Amino acid sequence: MLIEHLPQESATKTALRNSIPDDVMAQASADYRPDKAAWSRLETQMAELKDEVIRSRNAAIAIAGGTPPEFVPTSRPGIPPTAASRQGMTDEQRRAIDPRLRNQPKEA
Repeated sequence: MLIEHLPQESATKTALRNSIPDDVMAQASADYRPDKAAWSRLETQMAELKDEVIRSRNAAIAIAGGTPPEFVPTSRPGIPPTAASRQGMTDEQRRAIDPRLRNQPKEA
């Protein structure tokens, strides 16, 4: 279908969104996952700009001798909003990947 490939900000897609009944929109809002939505180039650039402004502010705070808040990037499509913390590899996994570590003694 040609409509599926139109940008989100197009007049056709805007009219389709505006024609959705309020009760259907309320249910959709409850189930909404921004990480699965398609973003336009403008939305992606705005998220990048927002992140850069926050980083610049944090750098200014650090330069002034303060402690900046932890940077949390703006969620983007394809990235779950509450991504699980990255798990490190075990020593066994490192040995399996890197042949230089295979003959190293195991640490206690």
